[in-house]
Amino acid sequence: MASAADEVLVLGVFPRFNASETTTRYAPIAEHLSASLKRKVLLQTSRDFVSFWRGVEESRYDIVQYNQYQYLRSAKSYRVIGHNKEFGKSTIAGVIFVRKDSGIKSLADLRGRTVLFGGGEDAMIAYIAPVYMMMQAGLKKDDFKSQFTVTPINSVIGVYHKQADAAGTGEGVTAQPAIRELINIDELTPLAVSEQLLLFPWSVKRTMPARLREGIQASLVDLEKTEAGREVLKAALLTGIGKADDKDYEPHRRMVRAVHGNATVE
Repeated sequence: MASAADEVLVLGVFPRFNASETTTRYAPIAEHLSASLKRKVLLQTSRDFVSFWRGVEESRYDIVQYNQYQYLRSAKSYRVIGHNKEFGKSTIAGVIFVRKDSGIKSLADLRGRTVLFGGGEDAMIAYIAPVYMMMQAGLKKDDFKSQFTVTPINSVIGVYHKQADAAGTGEGVTAQPAIRELINIDELTPLAVSEQLLLFPWSVKRTMPARLREGIQASLVDLEKTEAGREVLKAALLTGIGKADDKDYEPHRRMVRAVHGNATVE
């Protein structure tokens, strides 16, 4: 690592937040890596999802944190080394919510209904996992009408207000204070819950030397072991970063292939 200390490593982060907030949340991780590796790590923000994904496709990032589907699409060029821990958990499940008074008792009852998903078709937890569950129940994509909201919270709120029949989202959404202030969640019920899926991955270029890759992995994983490291994680709304390998994302790969086809993932 020391022989290439003058070379800058670029850290790319999936733009779940705007550029300013992404900088606030992830600059401490870049600074921590810089100090640990003894070489500059530059955080590069993206103005939108399209520009971020272009950076992944062009291998502009040496280190990247993104969603599970994006990792699977880029696995030929990137090697996964870690995964997020959020709210003390390493995994999350996709959930389909309905109103208790909807009369919907099974996934098969969603035939001909409108399902509101909390994100686009590349959302692993809020779209791919829920659609996979419906397909496993015998439904095809054209058996229900798909609509989309910007956030998982909005999909649940939409179903509460009867703007759709079901919401595709992630577990834990109904526990968030922001949603409890807006709706009575007791009027909703989970219709189906997916298997637990490992959270957002951290990856590095496959061309990266093993020693540097292992140094980055150790630096990220060790963050939760010190008070200073936990403050760095807190800024990014994380409780830790665990080790990960490609095989850990095989359940995600199975779902993506069923929903989007074999050609969409590596």
